[in-house]
Amino acid sequence: MRATPTILLIGTADTKSDELLFIRERIAAAGGRVLFMDVGVLAPGRCTPDIRNDAVAEAAGTALEAVRDCGDENRAMTVMARGASVLAAQLHAAGRIDGMLALGGTMGTDLALDVAEALPLGVPKLVLSTIAYSHLIPPERVAPDLIMALWAGGLYGLNSLCRSSLAQAAGAVVGACRGAEVPRRERPLVGMTSLGTSGLRYMRRLKPALEARGYELAVFHTTGMGGRAFESIAAQRGFVAVMDFSLQEVANHVAGSCVTAGPDRLLGAGRAGVPQIVAPGAVDMVDFQAWQAVPARYADRPQHAHNRLIASASTAPEMRREVARGIGRRLGAATGPTCLLLPLGGIEEWDRPGQPLHDPEGLAAFVDEMRACAPANVRLVELDAHINDDVFADAAMAVFDAWVSDGLIAAGARP
Repeated sequence: MRATPTILLIGTADTKSDELLFIRERIAAAGGRVLFMDVGVLAPGRCTPDIRNDAVAEAAGTALEAVRDCGDENRAMTVMARGASVLAAQLHAAGRIDGMLALGGTMGTDLALDVAEALPLGVPKLVLSTIAYSHLIPPERVAPDLIMALWAGGLYGLNSLCRSSLAQAAGAVVGACRGAEVPRRERPLVGMTSLGTSGLRYMRRLKPALEARGYELAVFHTTGMGGRAFESIAAQRGFVAVMDFSLQEVANHVAGSCVTAGPDRLLGAGRAGVPQIVAPGAVDMVDFQAWQAVPARYADRPQHAHNRLIASASTAPEMRREVARGIGRRLGAATGPTCLLLPLGGIEEWDRPGQPLHDPEGLAAFVDEMRACAPANVRLVELDAHINDDVFADAAMAVFDAWVSDGLIAAGARP
C-alpha cells in the first residue's frame, strides 16, 4: 500500500460541508490524501468536490436536473447511489483510491452501503453513520469487510462530540489503508462454514487435509454476518469450492430468528456454478438473543445457552421438515456440481445422546423430508455417522478429491 493513501471521501456537500471540510483536514493530518465525491443533489455547498454530483448522476445514466426534479428523495438517493458505486469501482480499478470513507444519516448510510459493496474485499471501507449497528440495516447489505462507527452528535453541524467521531474515522481509514493486506491468493481458496468448535468440529480434520493438498481454507462463523460474508465471496467466485456444512442461518431465517444471513443464504455458490459440498449442520435448532426472554414459541422446547449473547432452542419436527424443504429449494437453483452429505447420526454436538438438544424424532423427520425433497441436480450421500465423526470429514474429502480428479475443482498449489 502507498505511504500516502488516497481516501475516497463520500458525502453531501449541500448539507454537510462543515463536517466534510473538517474530516478532509483530519485525513491530511493523518498522512492521507482525499478524493471527495459529492453525492448531494441540492446546492453545491462550501466543500469543493473532486467528483461533482452531476458526474455521479451521469454515471447512473441520467442528469442531475432529472434527479432533482423527480420529487422523490428516496428515488433520488437510489440513483446517486448507483452512480457513486459505478465511479468508486472505476476509481479503484484505475488505482486512484486505496480506501473509502462515507458519512451520513439514514440517507448517506443507504448510499454508502451500496458503494462499499462495489469495492473488492480487502479494500478498507468505513461508514461513519448515525445508525451504525442499527436493526434498520439488513445484514445482506453489509459488505463482508465493512467497518462501521457511530457518528455521535453528528446530525447537524460540528460540535466537540462530532469532531471526535470524525477525527477517529479519519485516523482509522488512513491507518487501515496503510496496514491493509490484500488477499494474495497464492493457493486456491476453499470456503467453509461452521459454528464454534463446541458445536461443529469437522474443520479440525479437514483443514490439514486441504492444506496438504495445496489449498487454503477460510472458515466462516454462521451467526448472521459470517454467512453473509461467505455468500458474498461465493457469489463472486472467490472460492474454487465450498464446504457449506453449517446451515443454521437457513433454519434461523425460516424460523424468523434475527440471527440470519438473509434470504439468499445457500444460493451464492450454487448460482455462480461453484462446486459445493453441503451438509445440514445445526439446522435442528434456532438461535435467539440470550439476553432477552426466550421466544414464546420455543419456551417449552429444550434449550442450550452458549453464552450471554446467543442461545438456541431445539425445533419441533414440522419446523425441521420446513427447513429441509427450504434447503431443497435452494440447492435446486445450483448450476454447478452439488453434493449433499446427510449424516444420520446427528448434525451438531448437542444433538448426541445425553446432550440437551438430542431429539431422535426430530432428526428422523428432517432426514425423511430431506430425502423426499433433494433435487435431481444434487448427489445425495447418506452417512451412518454423526457430523462431527471422522467418517463425515473423510466422506467430504472423498467427494472433493473426486471432483479435483474430474477437473471440476482447480488443483491445489504445490510448494
